[in-house]
Amino acid sequence: MLEAGQTFLFGYALAHALDQGFLRGRQGTGLWWLALAAAAVPVGAYGTARVFGAVAALVEPVRDRLVRHVVRGGLATAVRAAARGGGRPADSAVVSRLTHQVEIARDSLGGIVMVLRSFAFTAAGVVAGMIALAPVLLLVVLPPLVAGTALFTLALRPLARRQRDFLAADEAVAEECGALAGGLRDITACGAQRPMAERADRRIADAQRASRALATWGVTRTLALAVAGQLPLVLLLTASPWLLSTHRLTPGALLGALAYLTQSLQPALQSLLHTLTTSGTRLTVVLTRLTSPPPGAATGSGSDAPAGGGRGASAPAWRAFGGGSGESPAAGKAPVPRAGVAAGGGPGESAAAAKVLAPRGGSGESSPAGEPPAPHPRPGGAKSGAGGAVELRGVTFAYGVGAEPVLRGLDLVVAPGEHLAVVGPSGVGKSTLGGLVAGLLVADAGVVRRGGAVALVPQEAYVFRGTVGENVGYLREHTTPALVWAAAAAVGAGGLVDALGGPDAQVDPGALSQGERQLLALARTYLAPAAVVVLDEATCHLDPAAEASAERAFADRPATTLIVIAHRISSARRADRTLVLDGADTMCGPHAELLVGSPLYRDLAAAWTAVS
Repeated sequence: MLEAGQTFLFGYALAHALDQGFLRGRQGTGLWWLALAAAAVPVGAYGTARVFGAVAALVEPVRDRLVRHVVRGGLATAVRAAARGGGRPADSAVVSRLTHQVEIARDSLGGIVMVLRSFAFTAAGVVAGMIALAPVLLLVVLPPLVAGTALFTLALRPLARRQRDFLAADEAVAEECGALAGGLRDITACGAQRPMAERADRRIADAQRASRALATWGVTRTLALAVAGQLPLVLLLTASPWLLSTHRLTPGALLGALAYLTQSLQPALQSLLHTLTTSGTRLTVVLTRLTSPPPGAATGSGSDAPAGGGRGASAPAWRAFGGGSGESPAAGKAPVPRAGVAAGGGPGESAAAAKVLAPRGGSGESSPAGEPPAPHPRPGGAKSGAGGAVELRGVTFAYGVGAEPVLRGLDLVVAPGEHLAVVGPSGVGKSTLGGLVAGLLVADAGVVRRGGAVALVPQEAYVFRGTVGENVGYLREHTTPALVWAAAAAVGAGGLVDALGGPDAQVDPGALSQGERQLLALARTYLAPAAVVVLDEATCHLDPAAEASAERAFADRPATTLIVIAHRISSARRADRTLVLDGADTMCGPHAELLVGSPLYRDLAAAWTAVS
């Protein structure tokens, strides 16, 4: 009532100050009416301030109820998903609902309550003031006001639909980005960067179209405001000569009416239309989404990404081998090795655990491995010459067009059964070399040849939620508990498998240390049908004794060529030869020869010895 009284008194006092004061030469009377209008301003402000507490008391309990509803619904959905099996979250969009949409609902409801209340009392004050000044004013003001309001009302439903589409597209982008972030290792391992980028681009394009459609319909708000707020002013100014000449309107009443329109009704109307356009449609859509069951609650269907594989799930184009943070690769069973899938790649990247590749021919291209290669006699020393297990001829590689090559003109032959260590400073290209050998990276120039299947084990071990046997044996077509025990014992993981409860025990990746994860990844690779094993700092979280035991297991494994990207001098000493990556001064040879011929190797050996 205080706000309505202030609105009424503002125009009414201006009209009387002009008609009864200044136009009649009574300056004191005019000033008195102006002072009365000014005194009403703080009274109205006091009334407005009193409203905020009441609005907060109304809005905050609604927000709390929405939060409880979303949390309970998300937990119930997660429980149902866990009961169905599979590691993929049933409704990852619950995060958007809880952190974003609940706040939209709270802010929108509070804004709508404030604006509706303000408009109602302002309109009441304006109508009362015009009736008191000259009832004929309503004939000029009310028709365009009603027409503009009707136009806006008709546009509310299409606006709500566009707002719903926009929020759905926004949720889809958030869910897709979360899926991609969680499944980056699977995506990299499967070489699916391009289709996943295209899929994300489609989601973003849909969101952009929804945003543009919403903005287009938002223009109706401007049109409605022009009809309801600006047209009455134009009509009043157009009709004022006739109204004044026929004495239906006094100059003071005209001034008061203009004040009502420009200072009270237009701002209140603009605020109302803007709030209903944005907050009103958002509140309707958000409340519908928050109170409706999440997708797949009844049927178990989620988004179009398949269950299994990585936190972010994966597209149907490939099979993901579980999630890096404990997700199951498939509901109820371990994944089967798939053609053309390898792990790792990129400078310093760690992807999934070893995945097996076999050569198609002599061009360096790779295809899936079949059975384990026929055993070779274990060599007693370094090997060289043609027909190596791995050959690089004039290999050059750079990350991107115009980038400085990481490797330039590299020639390397690793003989069947040889044990090679690779050393060098950080960033020199050691992991890049491992990616080229495994077929994850394609050389810009030169040829990479492989004489057998290649398994790359990165620094970050890849363990999924499942049994010990599933984790250790999923790169082998047929496995048994005895083979799992044998592989674990060979690489020094027997004690870990025993502590976990044996091959049939369930594995919780989050409960394992980094070293324990590496032991399981090493056992998995030992059991895999790979003729060439690349350990890219795959033992960095093990102590020196455990690291030596694991490397000796692969070095003594029949029909195996071992390449170790080393982080300790002991790895280089155990190798038949060591490749020192040092740009133009790159050298390869036994430990004793490199101490004499390679200054960089001497420095690295001295630094490693000092640290040890």
